[in-house]
Amino acid sequence: MPAFLGSHGLSAEQIGLVLAAGTIVRIAAGPAAGRLADRLGAHRLVVTTCASLSGVIGLAYTLAFGFGPLLAVSMAHAFTTASLAPLSDAMSVTASANGRQFQYGWVRGAGSAAFVAGTLLSSQLIDRFGLSSIIFSSSTLFLVMALCAMGVRTPAADENTTEKTASGAFGALWKIAAFRRLILVVVLVIGSHALNDTFAVIHWREAGFGTLAISILWSESVLAEVAVFLFFGPWLMGRLGPRGAAALAACAGIVRWTVMATTTSVPALAGVQALHGLTFALLHLAAMSIIARTVPNGLSATAQTVYGTGALGIASAVMTVTSGYLYGWFEVQAFWAMAVLCAIALPLIRGMDTPASGA
Repeated sequence: MPAFLGSHGLSAEQIGLVLAAGTIVRIAAGPAAGRLADRLGAHRLVVTTCASLSGVIGLAYTLAFGFGPLLAVSMAHAFTTASLAPLSDAMSVTASANGRQFQYGWVRGAGSAAFVAGTLLSSQLIDRFGLSSIIFSSSTLFLVMALCAMGVRTPAADENTTEKTASGAFGALWKIAAFRRLILVVVLVIGSHALNDTFAVIHWREAGFGTLAISILWSESVLAEVAVFLFFGPWLMGRLGPRGAAALAACAGIVRWTVMATTTSVPALAGVQALHGLTFALLHLAAMSIIARTVPNGLSATAQTVYGTGALGIASAVMTVTSGYLYGWFEVQAFWAMAVLCAIALPLIRGMDTPASGA
């Protein structure tokens, strides 16, 4: 997208503004769409509508040139796409029926695998058809998503729950102690990834790593994520429970960032890149389980969007900015601060799976 925006007349500064504006819109629009889905009891309808609009609005990128038009399209597109992932999570968690029909991790793992495949395919499309191909392909996939969502069976809305939570829904959600603890934990642990996401490649290049080695290390983390979602995550969740899985994710974060701060040994880095399956994927599985256990059905979509686009979006934005300063001041030693964030999360995990009635 940055390259596409540049080809449509934006400077580097304007590209940053357009992308930042989209992030801000998603943080606000995601929870709003989730609340609407809960209030109407129509998760499928909201997903179908937003996916359809995403496909149509996305095509407008090809017609927009200059800062104003591209900013408008970007913000409109961010508004419609913001809730798609968390609402899909909400429907998947409900449909998985606590593992009796299928594991939620299978769905999320398929998404991660599709991301890898899409990244590889998009490079081929760009080489052959140019940058505009990413717009046409993504818009097509959004429209296909809308068609698929129309066929998803969803349980009937709980009218009593919807009525009780229609007023002051965000306040009611925040009163759930387990949900508050969960948000704090994921902000700390997932937020700690910002330094790695932004500066790991720069650090590895400065350490003399070639492009192939960097690509392998980065790919390893994605493969570990897929493996945990599809295979190891459900097994670990069954044996540790959501609270134990969250604690393991936080401990893995401490180890991962400590190693990043202290060595550039290839075997060590290869080992800790595999921990991404725990620090992200396993924690996400634990979060889905905790939300399903502690949040009433009438607030499920609201909870997912507050978690997925609100809390994580804010954490990513704040920690990315903070990471820039930390890396500028301390360089690779800044990873110690990320290890500290994971350590702070550990005591907060206690009581995180308390039922909603005990909030």
